[in-house]
Amino acid sequence: MNIVVLAGGTSTERDVSLTTGKLVCKSLRNVGHKVCFLDVYLGYRGNISNIAELFTNDDTGDISSTIGMTDPDIEKIKKQRGGDCFIGENVIDICKFADIVFLALHGENGENGKIQATFDLFGIKYTGSGCLGSAIAMNKYISKQVFIANSIPSPDYIYITKENRNNIPNVEFPCVVKPCSGGSSIGVSIVYDEKELASAVDASFKFEDEIMIEKYVKGREFSIAVLDGKALPSIEIKPKNGFYDYVNKYQSGMTDEICPAQIPSEVEEKIAQYAVKAYKALHLDVYARIDFLMDDNGDLYCLEANTLPGMTPISLMPQEAAAVGMSHAQLCQKIIEISLNKYSK
Repeated sequence: MNIVVLAGGTSTERDVSLTTGKLVCKSLRNVGHKVCFLDVYLGYRGNISNIAELFTNDDTGDISSTIGMTDPDIEKIKKQRGGDCFIGENVIDICKFADIVFLALHGENGENGKIQATFDLFGIKYTGSGCLGSAIAMNKYISKQVFIANSIPSPDYIYITKENRNNIPNVEFPCVVKPCSGGSSIGVSIVYDEKELASAVDASFKFEDEIMIEKYVKGREFSIAVLDGKALPSIEIKPKNGFYDYVNKYQSGMTDEICPAQIPSEVEEKIAQYAVKAYKALHLDVYARIDFLMDDNGDLYCLEANTLPGMTPISLMPQEAAAVGMSHAQLCQKIIEISLNKYSK
């Protein structure tokens, strides 16, 4: 098949997306597909009179050197092209030519349903969840409402907008401050007192106009992927220092990840049940990754769903797939097969 791997964009997770996309390209080529790697924002400024030729070029470069220690300078990226339009030159035409687009986007405009809705209008097939599920899951505040309505346990929280930031109710410390629609733990802080709270709120509002102050749950952290409605083995996440922030997520050796998680079978089953329940309640399709905390009493708390989980060399979902004997290439192929099947119904 001719497959576009769409990555990049203008979110704070741009670097993660590029690394995901490059590895997906490599895997898809290894199983015989013709692949065009395309940055959704920078686009393609060359001649597209023969689009088929674009699927025979390997221009992905070095996979290992993309993700830095900090989130990328988006304004610098925008200066490379100019303009605020998220979709770059020739992107739509190239994607329309493809049999399917593998969405390797992360963060704003990639996971929030906008690109999915655009592709739906153009009749472009793509991998992963549709626009509705993507939009619901991207916003942690809306996801909370869905979890509550479906009896999925989640930490208590306070929702804050920029307009009411000076009227924050009494907060129990420690707590977690986070943007409502962010990813990769960018803008997230664990707060222990009032002084830290003010700084953390300011930091989160740098990224978005809506944030949450969430109850801090001390305990173990788990993630579990759902593929075609079925849970993969869970993975336990143990950062060597601090919490599972941007650096600990994407720099090799910073976190111990144990898969399958070393937990009793009844706990594994419970996490899987909640994950599938959240997947269905949020109207997700094809695949997703659901994150959990378990406190010292063994109580589980669902944090969020990731509709386009990372597929980098150290990402969680590929590790979970490997635990059941599925290689990275096989996982990518499976995602494409499930996505195409969705369109055939």
